[in-house]
Amino acid sequence: MLALRLTRSAHPAVQLRRLLVAAASAGTGFLLLCALGHALGHPDTPASSTLRLAWCAAPLAATVYFAIAVARTDPGTRPRPGLSAVGLGPARLMAISAATTALSCTLGSTLALLVFLHLRGDLTGMPFDGAATDFLAAGRPLPLPAALTLLALVPLSASAAVAVALRPREPVTGAARGARSYGRFGAYRRTAVRESFGAYGRFGKQSGAAARGRRTVVPAPDREGAADVLETGSETGPGPETGPETGPEDVAGAPPSAAHTQPSGLPWGIAVLAVGLAVEALASRTGAGGAAGGRPAALLGLPLTAVGLALAGPGLTHLCGRLIQTVRPGALRLLAGRILMAEAARIGRPLGVVCAVMSAAYAMASLQDGQDASSGPLVTLGVLLVAGCTVATLLTAAVEARQARAGTTAALRRLGAPTATLRRAAALRAGALLALFGPLTLVVAELSAWPLAR
Repeated sequence: MLALRLTRSAHPAVQLRRLLVAAASAGTGFLLLCALGHALGHPDTPASSTLRLAWCAAPLAATVYFAIAVARTDPGTRPRPGLSAVGLGPARLMAISAATTALSCTLGSTLALLVFLHLRGDLTGMPFDGAATDFLAAGRPLPLPAALTLLALVPLSASAAVAVALRPREPVTGAARGARSYGRFGAYRRTAVRESFGAYGRFGKQSGAAARGRRTVVPAPDREGAADVLETGSETGPGPETGPETGPEDVAGAPPSAAHTQPSGLPWGIAVLAVGLAVEALASRTGAGGAAGGRPAALLGLPLTAVGLALAGPGLTHLCGRLIQTVRPGALRLLAGRILMAEAARIGRPLGVVCAVMSAAYAMASLQDGQDASSGPLVTLGVLLVAGCTVATLLTAAVEARQARAGTTAALRRLGAPTATLRRAAALRAGALLALFGPLTLVVAELSAWPLAR
């Protein structure tokens, strides 16, 4: 009931994103029902029906990925101060997000079932003069348990994925990242220098500078946060009694020093991408390519190249931010580069997924031999669904990043930064990403399509 109330009282933009999730769920559910209809209408070709069902995995994954992105940007289920006092802690908000996602996907699945039954002629007469009876099994009874099982895949998968993605996590500080070890006399302590036996009992040995009323000195790496005022809009520094602090969060929701951390997925992404291209090239050289024999190579090589681009996306975005700041950057380039480096993990992966989908769609276009004309509308629907979900996920991630740096933007405006400067920084970021990922997508698409078209 609470999920329904939050759904009704949401902002129109939030409602639009939820309706887009419902539309994606409807398209995926319709493709699953069409695979079931093909299996009912062609019982003598189970391999073809199984292949059609397997191709529905891509729209299903794209829909779930989009549902996770929409759940992350939902302001109604965002933890806020005071909600825990009324029983709405992080775990309860996560459950509400999962329930809201399940409601949206269930609405789409219901719409898909109604459209499928209408096209079969079960609700009214047969539309389009029975032109789509090949994958609808119009003259056969529809097994309702099988149809409901297929339609339940999208709501269950999306709600489970949202629950896993938004599960409450304990904050991990820099001191807690290492393994906890016992020091002398059972004390939890990690020291770089070994002490003598009587050092622990000396007066004032274990009381730090904060306990003696002194201010601690910020280490050299943490002083870098003072240069990040452009990103955070406030200064970082040690507290009067508690020693050095992490400082306010930057535009990506992490400490300022986290903006200089290189994402670890770039080497793995390049390696997986190279393996995928090598698999396709090897298949074409050994005679496995071509229009008829290129499908096994596509099933192995194309997913590997897609996974490689998705893994390399955050690292490439971080690298793009570094390239913007090279060779004596000014305030505009410094601001744009720092924001890209801070938001590499947030927008890099959706951007890599978009590039992977575009390159895979271009490569799969070279495999179409036109022999099975009946599946043409379904293939078009699947491609549009996957491409639309990935692009919508990227736009949703951009909205999430804009919400995360709203405080930074307000602080910059209070400091006197013109609005035109912020817009030029945004245009510079978009142009740099397009200049890097555009040619990369074209190169990967050509390298993927060339062995399969031979």
